[in-house]
Amino acid sequence: MTAPLTPPHHQPSNDPWQKSEAGAAPQPPNAPHAEPADAAGASPAAAGEQDDGAGLSSEVVRAAVVVLALTVLGVALGLLWLWLAPRVPLISTDKAVFLKDSEGEEAIGADGTFVLLALAFGAVAAALVFWFDRRGGIPLVVALALGGLLGSLVAWGTGVWLGPTDDVVERAREVGQGVPFDAPLKLGAKGALLAWPMAALLVHLGLTALFGPRDPEPEWPAPYGEPYPEPGAGERDGTRG
Repeated sequence: MTAPLTPPHHQPSNDPWQKSEAGAAPQPPNAPHAEPADAAGASPAAAGEQDDGAGLSSEVVRAAVVVLALTVLGVALGLLWLWLAPRVPLISTDKAVFLKDSEGEEAIGADGTFVLLALAFGAVAAALVFWFDRRGGIPLVVALALGGLLGSLVAWGTGVWLGPTDDVVERAREVGQGVPFDAPLKLGAKGALLAWPMAALLVHLGLTALFGPRDPEPEWPAPYGEPYPEPGAGERDGTRG
């Protein structure tokens, strides 16, 4: 029988279960290392979760401000619609109230004016929001859509409320028979209310795709035990891949 090559009291230095010189407990191989805590006693993972929560809260606050601003801006859209929309002339007789021009397109023109103004408001609103906050985010996109829809509703109500009265019979009695007067301002196609939010979403999506910040490319880690080569190291050493 031959003696063992390695005495039992001389264990290899790379033994993962070997105790340290300070008498610490042995560490198994590939044991996970605990993350160091900061001065306040919180780990980096907990600090990252707090940062994410604070960032989400700030996004929600900015989104609420956008919704409020676009809703108030609907008053301006309603005033412009009331000013630029063509009027529908009516005329009364001793029997009823009729359209003065039965083949006129003033009613369609009122809807078209609202749509064009809403598209312009949506595009400008999206450009301003992107200018002040290029990072965007889901709350901001939802705010653009919701604020645009609320702004359209406010504009519609403002134009109808400040426009000609909807009591056509009473208005016809005031002006007299045979005297033309303006019909109430109406929005025939209710789908026009979606023009503002659709324009805002499309413009914001286009600006984000063209000028938005790009995510950094991920860096693949080097194999265990091998340092990651620096860019251009092969050329300095005279070797090329």
